[in-house]
Amino acid sequence: MARFSDRTTMTSADDIQLRRVRSFVRREGRLTDAQKRALGALHARYGLSPGNHSLDLEAVFGRQAPVILEIGFGNGDSLATMAQAHPDVDYLGVEVHRPGVGRLLNLVAERGLSNVRVICHDAVEVMERQLRQGSLAGIQLFFPDPWPKKRHHKRRIVQHDWVELAASRLRPGGWLHLATDWEDYAQHMLSVMEASPRFANANGRNRYAESPGDRPRTRFEERGTRKGHAVRDLIYWRCGQDAPDFGDQINQGG
Repeated sequence: MARFSDRTTMTSADDIQLRRVRSFVRREGRLTDAQKRALGALHARYGLSPGNHSLDLEAVFGRQAPVILEIGFGNGDSLATMAQAHPDVDYLGVEVHRPGVGRLLNLVAERGLSNVRVICHDAVEVMERQLRQGSLAGIQLFFPDPWPKKRHHKRRIVQHDWVELAASRLRPGGWLHLATDWEDYAQHMLSVMEASPRFANANGRNRYAESPGDRPRTRFEERGTRKGHAVRDLIYWRCGQDAPDFGDQINQGG
Protein backbone atom coordinates (compact mmCIF):
# COMPACT_ATOMS: atom_id res chain seq x y z
CA MET A 1 0.00 0.00 0.00
CA ALA A 2 1.44 3.30 -1.03
CA ARG A 3 1.93 5.80 1.77
CA PHE A 4 0.99 9.45 1.49
CA SER A 5 4.43 11.01 1.06
CA ASP A 6 5.74 13.76 -1.15
CA ARG A 7 9.31 14.12 0.06
CA THR A 8 12.02 12.45 2.10
CA THR A 9 14.00 13.80 5.02
CA MET A 10 17.50 12.47 5.67
CA THR A 11 17.97 11.83 9.37
CA SER A 12 21.14 9.77 8.96
CA ALA A 13 23.02 7.93 6.24
CA ASP A 14 21.03 4.78 6.92
CA ASP A 15 17.68 6.25 7.94
CA ILE A 16 15.21 7.81 5.50
CA GLN A 17 11.86 8.82 6.96
CA LEU A 18 8.92 9.38 4.66
CA ARG A 19 6.91 12.46 5.60
CA ARG A 20 3.27 12.26 4.65
CA VAL A 21 1.36 15.35 3.58
CA ARG A 22 -1.36 15.63 6.21
CA SER A 23 -4.91 16.55 5.32
CA PHE A 24 -5.45 18.54 8.51
CA VAL A 25 -3.96 21.21 10.73
CA ARG A 26 -4.53 21.08 14.47
CA ARG A 27 -6.46 24.23 15.28
CA GLU A 28 -7.53 23.10 18.71
CA GLY A 29 -9.69 25.53 20.60
CA ARG A 30 -10.22 25.72 24.32
CA LEU A 31 -11.43 22.60 26.06
CA THR A 32 -14.49 23.15 28.20
CA ASP A 33 -14.61 21.69 31.70
CA ALA A 34 -17.17 19.13 30.50
CA GLN A 35 -14.91 18.07 27.63
CA LYS A 36 -11.93 17.75 29.97
CA ARG A 37 -13.95 15.58 32.33
CA ALA A 38 -15.13 13.41 29.44
CA LEU A 39 -11.60 12.88 28.13
CA GLY A 40 -10.50 11.85 31.60
CA ALA A 41 -13.46 9.81 32.78
CA LEU A 42 -15.08 8.38 29.66
CA HIS A 43 -12.13 7.57 27.44
CA ALA A 44 -11.47 4.29 29.25
CA ARG A 45 -15.02 3.16 28.40
CA TYR A 46 -15.48 4.49 24.89
CA GLY A 47 -12.03 5.51 23.70
CA LEU A 48 -9.32 3.52 21.94
CA SER A 49 -5.61 4.27 21.88
CA PRO A 50 -3.75 4.88 18.62
CA GLY A 51 -0.72 2.78 17.83
CA ASN A 52 0.62 0.01 15.63
CA HIS A 53 -1.60 -2.72 17.08
CA SER A 54 -4.32 -4.20 14.89
CA LEU A 55 -7.83 -3.74 16.26
CA ASP A 56 -10.09 -6.74 16.71
CA LEU A 57 -13.34 -4.90 16.11
CA GLU A 58 -15.55 -7.72 17.36
CA ALA A 59 -13.65 -7.68 20.65
CA VAL A 60 -13.70 -3.87 20.77
CA PHE A 61 -17.50 -3.71 20.49
CA GLY A 62 -18.22 -7.03 22.18
CA ARG A 63 -20.30 -8.39 19.32
CA GLN A 64 -20.36 -9.23 15.64
CA ALA A 65 -21.94 -6.35 13.70
CA PRO A 66 -21.23 -4.11 10.69
CA VAL A 67 -18.65 -1.43 11.54
CA ILE A 68 -18.76 2.05 10.02
CA LEU A 69 -15.69 4.31 10.17
CA GLU A 70 -16.38 8.05 10.34
CA ILE A 71 -13.37 10.24 9.59
CA GLY A 72 -13.33 13.71 11.13
CA PHE A 73 -16.62 13.71 13.02
CA GLY A 74 -16.27 17.33 14.19
CA ASN A 75 -18.41 17.99 17.24
CA GLY A 76 -19.90 14.49 17.12
CA ASP A 77 -23.56 15.42 16.64
CA SER A 78 -23.94 13.60 13.32
CA LEU A 79 -22.18 10.45 14.45
CA ALA A 80 -24.11 10.23 17.72
CA THR A 81 -27.39 10.74 15.87
CA MET A 82 -26.63 7.97 13.39
CA ALA A 83 -25.45 5.59 16.12
CA GLN A 84 -28.66 6.19 18.07
CA ALA A 85 -30.76 5.60 14.95
CA HIS A 86 -28.91 2.38 14.04
CA PRO A 87 -28.26 0.38 17.23
CA ASP A 88 -27.51 -2.73 15.17
CA VAL A 89 -24.46 -1.02 13.60
CA ASP A 90 -21.16 -0.17 15.31
CA TYR A 91 -19.45 3.18 14.68
CA LEU A 92 -15.75 3.96 14.99
CA GLY A 93 -15.14 7.72 14.98
CA VAL A 94 -11.68 9.16 14.39
CA GLU A 95 -10.98 12.85 15.01
CA VAL A 96 -7.78 14.82 15.68
CA HIS A 97 -9.36 17.67 17.65
CA ARG A 98 -9.79 16.94 21.36
CA PRO A 99 -12.72 19.31 21.98
CA GLY A 100 -14.78 17.38 19.45
CA VAL A 101 -13.69 14.06 20.94
CA GLY A 102 -14.64 15.23 24.42
CA ARG A 103 -18.04 16.42 23.22
CA LEU A 104 -18.78 13.14 21.44
CA LEU A 105 -17.79 11.16 24.54
CA ASN A 106 -20.32 13.18 26.53
CA LEU A 107 -23.03 12.59 23.92
CA VAL A 108 -22.33 8.85 23.89
CA ALA A 109 -22.57 8.65 27.69
CA GLU A 110 -25.67 10.84 27.92
CA ARG A 111 -27.52 8.79 25.31
CA GLY A 112 -26.27 5.42 26.57
CA LEU A 113 -24.78 4.44 23.23
CA SER A 114 -22.88 1.18 23.42
CA ASN A 115 -22.14 1.09 19.67
CA VAL A 116 -19.61 3.95 19.47
CA ARG A 117 -15.85 3.95 19.99
CA VAL A 118 -13.55 6.92 19.50
CA ILE A 119 -9.88 7.42 18.57
CA CYS A 120 -8.22 10.83 18.80
CA HIS A 121 -5.61 10.54 16.06
CA ASP A 122 -4.84 10.92 12.35
CA ALA A 123 -7.45 8.79 10.57
CA VAL A 124 -5.10 7.78 7.76
CA GLU A 125 -2.63 6.33 10.24
CA VAL A 126 -5.43 4.51 12.03
CA MET A 127 -6.56 3.03 8.72
CA GLU A 128 -3.04 2.01 7.74
CA ARG A 129 -1.86 0.64 11.07
CA GLN A 130 -4.88 -0.50 13.05
CA LEU A 131 -7.69 -1.54 10.73
CA ARG A 132 -7.56 -4.92 9.07
CA GLN A 133 -8.27 -5.51 5.41
CA GLY A 134 -11.95 -6.02 4.71
CA SER A 135 -12.95 -5.13 8.28
CA LEU A 136 -15.33 -2.24 7.51
CA ALA A 137 -18.88 -2.19 6.17
CA GLY A 138 -18.70 1.52 5.38
CA ILE A 139 -16.62 4.68 5.54
CA GLN A 140 -18.06 8.18 6.06
CA LEU A 141 -16.13 11.33 5.19
CA PHE A 142 -18.38 14.35 5.67
CA PHE A 143 -17.17 17.88 4.92
CA PRO A 144 -13.41 17.38 5.14
CA ASP A 145 -11.14 20.41 4.93
CA PRO A 146 -11.43 21.49 1.26
CA TRP A 147 -8.02 23.18 1.13
CA PRO A 148 -9.35 25.62 -1.49
CA LYS A 149 -6.05 27.20 -2.53
CA LYS A 150 -4.53 25.37 -5.49
CA ARG A 151 -1.12 25.06 -3.86
CA HIS A 152 -2.79 23.20 -0.97
CA HIS A 153 -4.78 20.72 -3.07
CA LYS A 154 -2.21 18.02 -2.29
CA ARG A 155 -3.46 18.19 1.31
CA ARG A 156 -6.93 17.03 0.38
CA ILE A 157 -7.55 13.61 1.88
CA VAL A 158 -9.40 12.27 -1.17
CA GLN A 159 -6.51 11.25 -3.42
CA HIS A 160 -5.84 8.12 -5.43
CA ASP A 161 -3.69 6.51 -2.72
CA TRP A 162 -6.31 7.14 -0.04
CA VAL A 163 -9.04 5.65 -2.22
CA GLU A 164 -6.93 2.51 -2.59
CA LEU A 165 -6.45 2.41 1.17
CA ALA A 166 -10.18 2.81 1.74
CA ALA A 167 -10.95 0.02 -0.73
CA SER A 168 -8.58 -2.33 1.07
CA ARG A 169 -10.26 -1.72 4.45
CA LEU A 170 -13.80 -2.14 3.11
CA ARG A 171 -15.30 -5.54 2.60
CA PRO A 172 -16.67 -6.25 -0.89
CA GLY A 173 -20.05 -4.57 -1.08
CA GLY A 174 -19.05 -2.01 1.56
CA TRP A 175 -19.77 1.64 0.87
CA LEU A 176 -17.92 4.92 0.87
CA HIS A 177 -19.98 8.08 1.46
CA LEU A 178 -18.37 11.46 0.81
CA ALA A 179 -19.92 14.91 1.24
CA THR A 180 -18.66 18.43 0.64
CA ASP A 181 -20.06 21.92 0.10
CA TRP A 182 -17.11 23.07 -2.03
CA GLU A 183 -17.92 22.60 -5.72
CA ASP A 184 -14.27 22.38 -6.76
CA TYR A 185 -13.60 19.67 -4.18
CA ALA A 186 -16.77 17.82 -5.20
CA GLN A 187 -15.54 17.71 -8.79
CA HIS A 188 -12.13 16.54 -7.58
CA MET A 189 -13.72 13.78 -5.47
CA LEU A 190 -15.85 12.67 -8.40
CA SER A 191 -12.86 12.55 -10.74
CA VAL A 192 -10.72 10.56 -8.30
CA MET A 193 -13.48 8.10 -7.43
CA GLU A 194 -14.52 7.51 -11.03
CA ALA A 195 -10.91 6.64 -11.88
CA SER A 196 -10.83 3.80 -9.34
CA PRO A 197 -11.69 0.34 -10.68
CA ARG A 198 -12.35 -0.80 -7.10
CA PHE A 199 -15.48 1.30 -6.67
CA ALA A 200 -18.79 1.65 -8.50
CA ASN A 201 -20.90 4.79 -8.33
CA ALA A 202 -24.23 3.89 -6.70
CA ASN A 203 -25.99 6.61 -8.72
CA GLY A 204 -24.43 5.91 -12.10
CA ARG A 205 -21.14 7.01 -13.60
CA ASN A 206 -20.09 10.61 -13.01
CA ARG A 207 -23.18 11.37 -10.95
CA TYR A 208 -23.63 12.81 -7.49
CA ALA A 209 -26.15 11.23 -5.13
CA GLU A 210 -29.67 12.55 -5.55
CA SER A 211 -30.06 12.72 -1.77
CA PRO A 212 -27.78 12.34 1.25
CA GLY A 213 -29.67 9.26 2.44
CA ASP A 214 -30.08 9.36 6.21
CA ARG A 215 -26.96 11.46 6.78
CA PRO A 216 -27.89 14.09 9.37
CA ARG A 217 -27.31 17.73 8.51
CA THR A 218 -24.15 19.08 10.11
CA ARG A 219 -23.28 22.59 11.26
CA PHE A 220 -20.69 22.73 8.46
CA GLU A 221 -23.42 21.92 5.97
CA GLU A 222 -25.71 24.57 7.39
CA ARG A 223 -22.93 27.15 7.35
CA GLY A 224 -22.12 26.34 3.73
CA THR A 225 -25.78 26.49 2.74
CA ARG A 226 -26.11 29.95 4.29
CA LYS A 227 -23.19 31.03 2.11
CA GLY A 228 -24.94 29.69 -0.98
CA HIS A 229 -22.79 26.57 -1.36
CA ALA A 230 -24.36 23.52 -2.98
CA VAL A 231 -23.89 20.35 -0.94
CA ARG A 232 -22.71 17.33 -2.92
CA ASP A 233 -22.92 13.74 -1.71
CA LEU A 234 -21.08 10.89 -3.43
CA ILE A 235 -21.86 7.27 -2.62
CA TYR A 236 -19.75 4.41 -3.94
CA TRP A 237 -19.81 0.66 -3.44
CA ARG A 238 -16.67 -1.41 -3.08
CA CYS A 239 -16.63 -3.81 -6.02
CA GLY A 240 -16.61 -7.51 -5.28
CA GLN A 241 -18.45 -10.73 -5.87
CA ASP A 242 -20.97 -10.00 -3.13
CA ALA A 243 -21.58 -6.37 -4.05
CA PRO A 244 -25.19 -5.35 -3.32
CA ASP A 245 -28.01 -4.41 -5.61
CA PHE A 246 -27.65 -0.64 -5.84
CA GLY A 247 -31.35 -0.03 -6.30
CA ASP A 248 -32.29 -1.82 -3.08
CA GLN A 249 -29.53 -0.46 -0.85
CA ILE A 250 -28.81 3.08 -1.98
CA ASN A 251 -29.95 4.64 1.30
CA GLN A 252 -27.42 2.62 3.29
CA GLY A 253 -24.75 4.99 1.98
CA GLY A 254 -25.92 7.64 4.42
